[in-house]
Amino acid sequence: MNIRINGQKADIRLEKEQTVGEILAGLEQWLANTGHRLSGIEIDGQTIHSGDVEVSFNRSIDSVTDLNIKTSSLPELIAEGLVHLLGDIEEYENASFAEKQSFAGEWDERPESRLLAEELPDLCELARKTFSGEGISTQGLRSMAGERLRELQDPAGETVRMEPLIAQVCVRLEELPLDIQTGKDARAAETVNIFSGAAEKVFRLFNVLKTEGFPVEEITVEGISVSAYISEFGAALRELLAAYEQHDTVLVGDLAEYEMSPRLRGLYTAIQNATGAASRA
Repeated sequence: MNIRINGQKADIRLEKEQTVGEILAGLEQWLANTGHRLSGIEIDGQTIHSGDVEVSFNRSIDSVTDLNIKTSSLPELIAEGLVHLLGDIEEYENASFAEKQSFAGEWDERPESRLLAEELPDLCELARKTFSGEGISTQGLRSMAGERLRELQDPAGETVRMEPLIAQVCVRLEELPLDIQTGKDARAAETVNIFSGAAEKVFRLFNVLKTEGFPVEEITVEGISVSAYISEFGAALRELLAAYEQHDTVLVGDLAEYEMSPRLRGLYTAIQNATGAASRA
């Protein structure tokens, strides 16, 4: 049997595998370590559709001449799932009242729902609630899905585009102690939420940039490796959120002004510089 991966001949030696499914199971485990996933198969030139998967997996390798395995990177698959989600939102908006009553349950069975549940559980849960009529608006869900899609499709551009947000968040973090002291509780809570969201976005972009081959793992921030810096950043972030939940206003103010603001600015600037240098190379 000839085995190809994305059309290219693969050097795979079969040992005890007797069926197509056994070959794919072993390959899928290997692919998971490379950041890729199986995305389709062709047997003797015929594309295998979802309804034929079980029969195809049980086929003996002796009955197959050519097996072409298609793979995609995890970011590519997630991006495809987000594109489908955007279409699902439009479908939900155009559905009748009766159709909307069962939409959430039916959506749970769709491939994009299962993928997002595994890779983007927070967004998946928001979508599920929106389709149940209990969550954020469809426009809000569309905005969040679109943002995640931009992060995957153009991580370098999205990094540049968030520069004004980083500047705004850092200023607000530096003003947080005064907001707390003067009783501006609503603004203080908003600052913590905006900062938390911005930090998570920077972490997401770092991971996508790394997957896409940008040299972000090679950078240093304040003399230490970026991986160590991110670890320290994450620990400080958890300490800030814990102090905020415990209403320790003094610690919150100190952490925000002297720890989180410079850390966020330093990490973002280092990633932005590495991304820009790679784009110019």
